[in-house]
Amino acid sequence: MKTNVREMTDGELLKRLDEAQKELLDMRFKAATRQLKSPSDISKIKKEIARLRTIKRERELGV
Repeated sequence: MKTNVREMTDGELLKRLDEAQKELLDMRFKAATRQLKSPSDISKIKKEIARLRTIKRERELGV
């Protein structure tokens, strides 16, 4: 990620979360058809999704 996730607005955070989930779905299809170049990319995007969801939840709770 180029920018700090915590500095993103709520809208930007939700947009990036949606993009990351679509990217993960695409990577899973590529992995199933053996077109994925680097399988480690799947774990990286999953970690990014978890990070984005954590920050989203923290903001909901006011932490």
